[in-house]
Amino acid sequence: MSEADQDRQASKPEAESASPQDDRQDAPAGQARPADPRDADDVLTHKAPESGGADDARQAADAAVLAASRRRTRRAFLAGGAASAAGYGFYHWLDYGPHRDMLPTLVDRAYDVNAAISREVFRDHALAPTYPVSRAETLRVNGVYGLKKELLLESYRLQLVGGKDAQTHPRFVPDVTAWEYRYAGKSDEDQGHDTKVDPKLEASTKMAPAPMQGKAKEDEEHTGRTPRGREEAGKSYSTLPPGAPGLLLTLDDIVPKLPRHELVTQFKCIEGWSQIVHWAGVRMADFLELYPPALIDGKAPRYVYMETPDGDYYVGYDMHVCRHPQTLMVTEMMGAPLTQSHGAPLRLHLPTKYGYKQIKRVGLIAYTNEKPDDYWTKLGYDWYAGL
Repeated sequence: MSEADQDRQASKPEAESASPQDDRQDAPAGQARPADPRDADDVLTHKAPESGGADDARQAADAAVLAASRRRTRRAFLAGGAASAAGYGFYHWLDYGPHRDMLPTLVDRAYDVNAAISREVFRDHALAPTYPVSRAETLRVNGVYGLKKELLLESYRLQLVGGKDAQTHPRFVPDVTAWEYRYAGKSDEDQGHDTKVDPKLEASTKMAPAPMQGKAKEDEEHTGRTPRGREEAGKSYSTLPPGAPGLLLTLDDIVPKLPRHELVTQFKCIEGWSQIVHWAGVRMADFLELYPPALIDGKAPRYVYMETPDGDYYVGYDMHVCRHPQTLMVTEMMGAPLTQSHGAPLRLHLPTKYGYKQIKRVGLIAYTNEKPDDYWTKLGYDWYAGL
């Protein structure tokens, strides 16, 4: 570089920022740039220099938060323990507390509420849908209680108790329970199945508890007759006592005297399956006109009780359900007489009810003002059984 160039370079003014001294002087008071960058505040977190007082305040705040958290944890633990104890206590009370039949009283009352709502919403007098015969099929066999022996049909009699002016009828007897049904032994027909209890237990071997069987054996030894109520639910408390007067009706006292009706409706099982079936027989409403119930305390009885000839299966109904125009006393299915496994010679079909209310091989009809016993209700199912 020539002397002239050196003189020109030296004559240029020095930039202000290039002077460390000037930079420190221009910084605001109290915020001078430190000589060592490691002494600077963290500009990302704006960490302020700590003093002894601030550190004590932070520690006190942390301690207060921790104490509050501990108090809340204890309260939550105590509340959770109390809730668990209350839940277990409620379960224990529900399971071991008051029962009606085999249901806790609270559950049974819930059934009653549901039934009342169903009656109001769907109405028992509403008609079930009907279908063309072409869609009908033979009903599967399901449930064999009361059907495990082949009944000799010539020995069949329908016991009718509680009828009006029964004493004047030619079929009146002073003791309907004295009638002896005759059987040909175990039925050779398909015994079907029933899955409303343990599905691993064959339907033909389901028996009442040992104490009930013992009582039945005592009754048999005392009376010399086959014991009743040998199935799981035991003997019905609505079964007739010896000496009950009434009518002993043959099929000729029923079928030829009443109009024949055909019905193609859906049979629905509470197990979750259904089938459309072609039925034929006489309406229960017509039967009630031919053999009306006697008044009880000046009023028509509220219920109808039915059971099989051996008393192993039994069902209770509200009277108005039996008067439903589609409630059918069935003698034929799919254009042919009923088979033994389907309830010959007489079964009930109620298209507004689940299948467990549709008793097969009806041996007894009794009009009563007391809510009768019901096989599956005793085992925890709904009395109403409405669809």
